[in-house]
Amino acid sequence: MLGVAKLAPGLGHIDLVQREPADVPAGCVRLAVRAAGICGTDLHIEAGEYPSVPPVTMGHEVCGTVVETGSGVDAAWDGARVVSETYFSTCGRCRHCRAGRPNLCPDRRSIGTHVDGAFAESVVVPAHGLHRVPEALADAAAALCEPLACVCQSLLDPPAIVPGDRVLVVGPGAIGLLAAQVAAAGGAEVEVRGTAQDGPRLSLARDLGCATSVAGVDGLHDEAYDVTVDCSGAGPGIADALRAARRGGRHVQIGLGGKDLTVPFDLICFKELVVTAGFASTPTSWRRALALLGRGVIDLPRLVTEVVALRDFRHAFDDTRAGAGVKYVLDPQARA
Repeated sequence: MLGVAKLAPGLGHIDLVQREPADVPAGCVRLAVRAAGICGTDLHIEAGEYPSVPPVTMGHEVCGTVVETGSGVDAAWDGARVVSETYFSTCGRCRHCRAGRPNLCPDRRSIGTHVDGAFAESVVVPAHGLHRVPEALADAAAALCEPLACVCQSLLDPPAIVPGDRVLVVGPGAIGLLAAQVAAAGGAEVEVRGTAQDGPRLSLARDLGCATSVAGVDGLHDEAYDVTVDCSGAGPGIADALRAARRGGRHVQIGLGGKDLTVPFDLICFKELVVTAGFASTPTSWRRALALLGRGVIDLPRLVTEVVALRDFRHAFDDTRAGAGVKYVLDPQARA
């Protein structure tokens, strides 16, 4: 079958190639992939800035239908439309696994980086990581359940926001707009900050009920925000967030830079900021994400910019890298 794969370490080395479908071991299922979102992590993998084990089919934000089950899997999953957690395996024994934090397991292997992922017609995943998709949620939007779970891990476990907080979200990409919605759902007053090139994204943020500002155009009041959340992964964005946080406030780092950055780190000390972060997701954060969707307080469909066939992946990667839109989703079943 065709798959978008990272073929060798370093910069580039991704292509659409023939890949052998994986076997379905005990406890796992095969999904016919209906939608697979392109994540900023995929761009870092392409650039050689995020660890992967090539050759490997990329893609970890997946919605699909169960078409084959391995031994020991409940037959009730047959034919189900699902989304999946990203971990193919963890050790199950370390302090992190035993505490319900498999994202921190030093031996974890994830789809799209360590084992073949969802940028293909099918993907094999463990059955214990499946979640049924709300009936009203279209496939492309459902693929965003995974980044929503990542945001919930960053903002809700432990709770970073309380009702009445003034929150600044830096970076109006998919993660930033999800973070803004999660913060607003928690009772916060939210402002989303971007650059002059982020006009359409900031317009969408306003449509979602957030205030907006533009770096280099609109000034920020120092120490005006109870919580700052960086989703840009860029040095200037992190610097803005640290300067904007009030004394005794909190900074949450979600965005990945892919390389070492220069930021005014002393502000963390001078202001006695609490700094937290979130990496990937946990079973708890998935439950929180699906609960928010069930309450109807998170809009995923509005974040989907375009659904493209697998053969058009370069267009989707290029536009994602350029910030031309919010979320591009691959449909491996479509024919270009």
